[in-house]
Amino acid sequence: MSADPEALAWARAAARAADDKQGIEIVGFDVSEQLAITDIFLVASAASERQVGAIVDAVEEALLKLGAKPIRREGDRQNRWVLLDYGVLVVHVQHAEERAFYALERLWRDCPQLDLELPTHDRSGTPEDDA
Repeated sequence: MSADPEALAWARAAARAADDKQGIEIVGFDVSEQLAITDIFLVASAASERQVGAIVDAVEEALLKLGAKPIRREGDRQNRWVLLDYGVLVVHVQHAEERAFYALERLWRDCPQLDLELPTHDRSGTPEDDA
């Protein structure tokens, strides 16, 4: 069994939204074999609380355009780690310090990493040509 195609489409849309707001280290894991509660975990991080909030807002807006509304949203108050639960997709947006401390990727390192179809960037923030 692998992730639901709709979940993958949502994950890619959420990843693009995070990338558009300068999210860093955006990764998605197919956890459908390990968990019964969701298909995909998407993790993105940001350098500031304000940026975490901007990414969360962009993700919600992008997924709403696809007809998806979060079942649950946690962590709004501090904007250090916000979780958006869409059922088949769970999005974690973390401040870079929380990302380093909690290292969620360690928990899911045995799960397949998804191709989120994001442009590659150099560290100056400009997309590199993929052509």
